[in-house]
Amino acid sequence: MGKGTTSGVRGKAATPVYQRIVLKLSGESLASPGRLAVDPRRTAPIAAQIKELKDLGVQVGIVIGGGNIFRGTGANAGGGGIDRTTADYMGMLATLINALALQDALEKQEVYTRVQSAIPMASVAEPYIRRRAIRHLEKGRVVIFAAGTGNPYFSTDTAAALRAMEIGAQVILKATHVDGVYTADPHKDARATKFNRLTYIDVLNKRLKVMDATAVSLCMDHHVPIIVFDLAGPDHIKRVVLGEAIGTLVS
Repeated sequence: MGKGTTSGVRGKAATPVYQRIVLKLSGESLASPGRLAVDPRRTAPIAAQIKELKDLGVQVGIVIGGGNIFRGTGANAGGGGIDRTTADYMGMLATLINALALQDALEKQEVYTRVQSAIPMASVAEPYIRRRAIRHLEKGRVVIFAAGTGNPYFSTDTAAALRAMEIGAQVILKATHVDGVYTADPHKDARATKFNRLTYIDVLNKRLKVMDATAVSLCMDHHVPIIVFDLAGPDHIKRVVLGEAIGTLVS
Protein backbone atom coordinates (compact mmCIF):
# COMPACT_ATOMS: atom_id res chain seq x y z
CA MET A 1 0.00 0.00 0.00
CA GLY A 2 1.26 3.48 -0.80
CA LYS A 3 1.34 6.27 1.73
CA GLY A 4 -1.69 8.54 1.90
CA THR A 5 -1.60 12.32 1.80
CA THR A 6 -3.63 15.01 3.45
CA SER A 7 -4.43 16.93 0.28
CA GLY A 8 -8.12 16.07 0.08
CA VAL A 9 -10.83 18.70 0.35
CA ARG A 10 -14.13 18.23 2.10
CA GLY A 11 -17.06 18.06 -0.32
CA LYS A 12 -15.27 16.19 -3.09
CA ALA A 13 -15.89 12.52 -3.85
CA ALA A 14 -15.73 10.45 -0.66
CA THR A 15 -12.58 8.54 -1.55
CA PRO A 16 -10.33 7.70 1.41
CA VAL A 17 -6.68 8.61 1.09
CA TYR A 18 -5.85 5.89 3.61
CA GLN A 19 -7.04 2.33 3.14
CA ARG A 20 -5.69 0.81 6.37
CA ILE A 21 -5.32 2.81 9.58
CA VAL A 22 -4.60 2.46 13.26
CA LEU A 23 -6.82 4.65 15.41
CA LYS A 24 -5.35 5.45 18.84
CA LEU A 25 -7.96 6.26 21.46
CA SER A 26 -7.39 7.26 25.06
CA GLY A 27 -9.29 5.46 27.77
CA GLU A 28 -10.61 8.84 28.88
CA SER A 29 -12.44 9.21 25.57
CA LEU A 30 -14.85 6.49 26.74
CA ALA A 31 -15.66 8.18 30.06
CA SER A 32 -17.74 11.23 30.91
CA PRO A 33 -15.70 14.29 31.99
CA GLY A 34 -14.49 13.99 35.57
CA ARG A 35 -15.68 10.40 35.93
CA LEU A 36 -14.05 6.99 35.70
CA ALA A 37 -15.11 3.78 33.95
CA VAL A 38 -17.03 3.60 30.68
CA ASP A 39 -20.04 5.65 29.61
CA PRO A 40 -22.13 4.13 26.77
CA ARG A 41 -23.13 7.67 25.82
CA ARG A 42 -19.49 8.25 24.91
CA THR A 43 -18.78 4.91 23.22
CA ALA A 44 -21.82 5.04 20.93
CA PRO A 45 -20.79 8.21 19.01
CA ILE A 46 -17.24 6.88 18.60
CA ALA A 47 -18.63 3.60 17.25
CA ALA A 48 -20.83 5.55 14.82
CA GLN A 49 -17.78 7.39 13.47
CA ILE A 50 -15.89 4.13 13.04
CA LYS A 51 -18.88 2.66 11.19
CA GLU A 52 -18.62 5.54 8.73
CA LEU A 53 -15.06 4.46 7.99
CA LYS A 54 -16.19 0.89 7.39
CA ASP A 55 -18.85 2.17 4.99
CA LEU A 56 -16.02 3.84 3.04
CA GLY A 57 -14.14 0.53 2.84
CA VAL A 58 -11.36 1.58 5.23
CA GLN A 59 -9.66 -1.19 7.20
CA VAL A 60 -9.55 -0.14 10.86
CA GLY A 61 -7.31 -1.30 13.68
CA ILE A 62 -7.78 0.35 17.08
CA VAL A 63 -5.47 0.65 20.08
CA ILE A 64 -7.12 1.96 23.23
CA GLY A 65 -5.66 3.12 26.51
CA GLY A 66 -6.88 2.34 30.01
CA GLY A 67 -6.40 5.63 31.83
CA ASN A 68 -10.09 6.01 32.64
CA ILE A 69 -9.82 2.89 34.83
CA PHE A 70 -6.20 2.60 35.92
CA ARG A 71 -2.97 4.34 34.97
CA GLY A 72 0.17 2.38 35.81
CA THR A 73 2.58 5.32 35.86
CA GLY A 74 0.35 7.23 38.28
CA ALA A 75 0.03 4.29 40.65
CA ASN A 76 3.82 4.14 40.86
CA ALA A 77 4.29 7.89 41.33
CA GLY A 78 7.30 8.67 43.48
CA GLY A 79 8.18 5.01 43.78
CA GLY A 80 6.04 4.64 46.90
CA GLY A 81 2.98 3.11 45.28
CA ILE A 82 2.37 -0.15 43.47
CA ASP A 83 5.41 -1.83 41.94
CA ARG A 84 5.84 -0.40 38.41
CA THR A 85 5.73 -3.76 36.64
CA THR A 86 2.60 -4.82 38.52
CA ALA A 87 0.97 -1.43 37.89
CA ASP A 88 1.70 -1.65 34.17
CA TYR A 89 0.08 -5.08 33.96
CA MET A 90 -2.95 -3.70 35.78
CA GLY A 91 -3.12 -0.90 33.22
CA MET A 92 -2.98 -3.45 30.39
CA LEU A 93 -5.96 -5.27 31.88
CA ALA A 94 -7.83 -1.96 32.01
CA THR A 95 -7.35 -1.58 28.25
CA LEU A 96 -9.05 -4.94 27.75
CA ILE A 97 -12.11 -3.72 29.67
CA ASN A 98 -12.26 -0.69 27.37
CA ALA A 99 -11.75 -2.86 24.29
CA LEU A 100 -14.72 -5.05 25.22
CA ALA A 101 -16.87 -1.96 25.84
CA LEU A 102 -15.96 -0.52 22.45
CA GLN A 103 -16.55 -3.90 20.78
CA ASP A 104 -20.05 -3.96 22.26
CA ALA A 105 -20.75 -0.43 20.98
CA LEU A 106 -19.49 -1.32 17.50
CA GLU A 107 -21.53 -4.49 17.28
CA LYS A 108 -24.62 -2.50 18.24
CA GLN A 109 -23.83 -0.55 15.04
CA GLU A 110 -23.64 -3.88 13.17
CA VAL A 111 -19.87 -3.59 12.72
CA TYR A 112 -18.13 -6.96 12.94
CA THR A 113 -15.34 -6.66 15.48
CA ARG A 114 -12.57 -8.77 16.97
CA VAL A 115 -10.61 -8.04 20.15
CA GLN A 116 -7.05 -9.34 20.17
CA SER A 117 -5.14 -9.25 23.44
CA ALA A 118 -1.37 -9.22 23.87
CA ILE A 119 -1.97 -10.98 27.22
CA PRO A 120 -3.70 -14.33 26.59
CA MET A 121 -7.27 -14.24 27.86
CA ALA A 122 -9.02 -16.84 25.71
CA SER A 123 -12.45 -16.58 27.34
CA VAL A 124 -12.99 -12.98 26.19
CA ALA A 125 -10.49 -12.20 23.41
CA GLU A 126 -8.35 -13.78 20.74
CA PRO A 127 -4.60 -13.84 21.31
CA TYR A 128 -2.76 -11.27 19.22
CA ILE A 129 -1.59 -13.02 16.04
CA ARG A 130 -0.39 -10.73 13.29
CA ARG A 131 -1.53 -12.81 10.33
CA ARG A 132 -4.94 -13.39 11.86
CA ALA A 133 -5.33 -9.67 12.53
CA ILE A 134 -4.52 -8.85 8.91
CA ARG A 135 -6.99 -11.48 7.70
CA HIS A 136 -9.73 -9.98 9.88
CA LEU A 137 -9.01 -6.55 8.38
CA GLU A 138 -9.13 -7.95 4.86
CA LYS A 139 -12.55 -9.46 5.65
CA GLY A 140 -13.86 -6.07 6.73
CA ARG A 141 -13.72 -6.57 10.49
CA VAL A 142 -12.54 -3.93 12.92
CA VAL A 143 -9.71 -5.25 15.09
CA ILE A 144 -9.22 -3.80 18.58
CA PHE A 145 -5.73 -4.44 19.94
CA ALA A 146 -5.85 -4.70 23.74
CA ALA A 147 -3.29 -5.09 26.55
CA GLY A 148 -0.71 -2.83 24.93
CA THR A 149 2.39 -4.69 23.80
CA GLY A 150 1.96 -7.24 26.60
CA ASN A 151 5.10 -5.89 28.28
CA PRO A 152 5.56 -3.45 31.16
CA TYR A 153 7.35 -0.13 30.63
CA PHE A 154 5.78 0.33 27.18
CA SER A 155 2.86 2.69 26.67
CA THR A 156 -0.23 2.17 24.50
CA ASP A 157 1.27 4.84 22.20
CA THR A 158 4.15 2.45 21.57
CA ALA A 159 1.64 -0.38 21.12
CA ALA A 160 -0.16 1.69 18.47
CA ALA A 161 3.09 2.33 16.61
CA LEU A 162 4.11 -1.33 16.83
CA ARG A 163 0.75 -2.64 15.62
CA ALA A 164 0.74 -0.11 12.79
CA MET A 165 4.09 -1.44 11.57
CA GLU A 166 3.01 -5.05 11.93
CA ILE A 167 -0.26 -4.77 10.01
CA GLY A 168 1.05 -2.38 7.36
CA ALA A 169 -1.12 0.60 8.35
CA GLN A 170 -0.58 3.75 6.31
CA VAL A 171 -1.19 6.19 9.15
CA ILE A 172 -1.78 6.44 12.89
CA LEU A 173 -4.69 8.67 13.84
CA LYS A 174 -4.28 9.86 17.43
CA ALA A 175 -7.58 11.16 18.79
CA THR A 176 -7.19 13.64 21.65
CA HIS A 177 -9.13 16.39 23.45
CA VAL A 178 -7.38 19.22 21.55
CA ASP A 179 -7.35 20.03 17.85
CA GLY A 180 -3.68 19.28 17.25
CA VAL A 181 -0.23 19.75 18.74
CA TYR A 182 0.56 23.05 20.48
CA THR A 183 3.64 24.72 21.92
CA ALA A 184 1.98 24.33 25.34
CA ASP A 185 -1.31 23.11 26.77
CA PRO A 186 -3.89 25.43 25.13
CA HIS A 187 -6.29 24.84 28.02
CA LYS A 188 -3.75 26.35 30.43
CA ASP A 189 -1.74 28.78 28.30
CA ALA A 190 -3.57 31.33 26.14
CA ARG A 191 -0.33 32.04 24.27
CA ALA A 192 0.02 28.45 23.05
CA THR A 193 0.21 28.21 19.26
CA LYS A 194 -0.74 25.28 17.10
CA PHE A 195 1.53 23.40 14.70
CA ASN A 196 -0.09 22.34 11.43
CA ARG A 197 2.86 20.15 10.42
CA LEU A 198 5.85 18.76 12.28
CA THR A 199 8.70 16.40 11.53
CA TYR A 200 9.45 13.46 13.79
CA ILE A 201 12.72 15.16 14.79
CA ASP A 202 10.81 18.31 15.75
CA VAL A 203 8.63 16.28 18.08
CA LEU A 204 11.60 14.54 19.68
CA ASN A 205 13.80 17.63 20.01
CA LYS A 206 11.04 19.88 21.32
CA ARG A 207 9.73 17.13 23.62
CA LEU A 208 6.22 17.75 22.34
CA LYS A 209 3.48 15.61 23.83
CA VAL A 210 2.39 13.85 20.65
CA MET A 211 3.29 10.28 21.56
CA ASP A 212 6.12 8.98 23.69
CA ALA A 213 9.63 9.00 22.24
CA THR A 214 9.70 5.26 21.57
CA ALA A 215 6.49 5.46 19.53
CA VAL A 216 7.66 8.50 17.56
CA SER A 217 11.02 6.87 16.83
CA LEU A 218 9.29 3.73 15.53
CA CYS A 219 7.11 5.80 13.23
CA MET A 220 10.12 7.78 12.02
CA ASP A 221 12.14 4.66 11.26
CA HIS A 222 9.28 3.13 9.27
CA HIS A 223 7.89 6.32 7.69
CA VAL A 224 4.41 6.05 9.19
CA PRO A 225 2.75 9.48 9.58
CA ILE A 226 0.84 10.46 12.71
CA ILE A 227 -2.17 12.77 12.65
CA VAL A 228 -3.20 14.30 15.98
CA PHE A 229 -6.75 15.66 16.02
CA ASP A 230 -9.72 16.44 18.24
CA LEU A 231 -12.04 13.45 18.58
CA ALA A 232 -14.93 15.67 19.68
CA GLY A 233 -15.22 17.45 16.33
CA PRO A 234 -18.07 16.47 14.00
CA ASP A 235 -17.09 13.52 11.79
CA HIS A 236 -13.42 14.29 12.43
CA ILE A 237 -12.22 10.70 12.04
CA LYS A 238 -13.95 10.41 8.66
CA ARG A 239 -12.75 13.83 7.55
CA VAL A 240 -9.13 12.98 8.39
CA VAL A 241 -9.34 9.69 6.45
CA LEU A 242 -10.80 11.56 3.47
CA GLY A 243 -7.74 13.79 3.47
CA GLU A 244 -9.00 17.00 5.03
CA ALA A 245 -6.25 18.97 6.76
CA ILE A 246 -7.44 18.62 10.36
CA GLY A 247 -5.19 18.64 13.38
CA THR A 248 -1.42 18.28 13.17
CA LEU A 249 0.45 16.05 10.75
CA VAL A 250 3.73 14.52 11.95
CA SER A 251 5.72 13.04 9.09
